[in-house]
Amino acid sequence: QVQLVESGGGLVQPGGSLNLSCAASGSSVSIPYMGWYRQAPGKGRALVARVSSTGTTQYVESVKGRFTISRDNAKNTVYLQMNSLKPEDTAVYYCNADFFTRVYWGQGSQVTVAS
Repeated sequence: QVQLVESGGGLVQPGGSLNLSCAASGSSVSIPYMGWYRQAPGKGRALVARVSSTGTTQYVESVKGRFTISRDNAKNTVYLQMNSLKPEDTAVYYCNADFFTRVYWGQGSQVTVAS
């Protein structure tokens, strides 16, 4: 059973930065994809960014140039550096480990961007 533990998040002013991290445990194999999703109030959960075990990254258009996803395979940890944050980035952010046939989720981290 894979467990994902997130840290980071919080309240930040528009234009500010935050860093999220997510550590995975319980996997004996490399995790094909690790990523971040977010769910804003009244909306569904949507992909923000993901990174493969070989370092290939994918971003939703609205965060390109502002967010950077990275991972440390030795630590089974994925990071999301969020810069130039906007109020519309406010959401609960969920870490994701995708094994294709099974998907695991972190507990969620609240990110609030407000002045």
